Amino acid sequence: MHQRPRRRRAFALGFAFVAAALLVASVGAGIVATTRGRAAAPARDPPLAMEPNATVAQVIDGDTIVARVEGRDEHVRLIGIDTPETVAPTRPVMCFGPEASAELHRLLPDGTPIRLVRDIEARDAYGRLLAYVYRATDGTFVNQALARSGFADVLAIAPNTAHGEELRAAVIDAKTARRGLWGACRSFGQPVGSSP
Repeated sequence: MHQRPRRRRAFALGFAFVAAALLVASVGAGIVATTRGRAAAPARDPPLAMEPNATVAQVIDGDTIVARVEGRDEHVRLIGIDTPETVAPTRPVMCFGPEASAELHRLLPDGTPIRLVRDIEARDAYGRLLAYVYRATDGTFVNQALARSGFADVLAIAPNTAHGEELRAAVIDAKTARRGLWGACRSFGQPVGSSP
């Protein structure tokens, strides 16, 4: 009869040890959490602060940043959206590209703590880390914020489509309201200076 409390205590301690070990392994095991095909932390109102796993080092353009992750710099491409080009060497600056870059700078100034969450594939053909980006201080889903405000079009590339529906809905909402590029440009990808 006195054995049962000891067994329960041993079981509870063993369970706590395994849970702690899994937590430590997941924290040290990599750059980002993965959705494994399921939705990552959903973008809901009101957003909540989250544990950062990176810091913004630099904004490159409207959909690419450099993030400091575990002491090294990683080029990060925001999954599920496409913003007008501003820095592509073989393409002209596109209508609303500078505005999209400025908006990403506003959302993610250098030094901003962020949470990077990846989908199925970790990197693109250029070696960039593919991620859904959340501002850690308030949980803002940055990919969706850009789409909702009219700074981005949807870019669904399987298998990285965990947030495809909500990003598509955000773009449709921006198009309907003619926000951002949808009111300022003739079409997505229109070069700056071409007539509307």
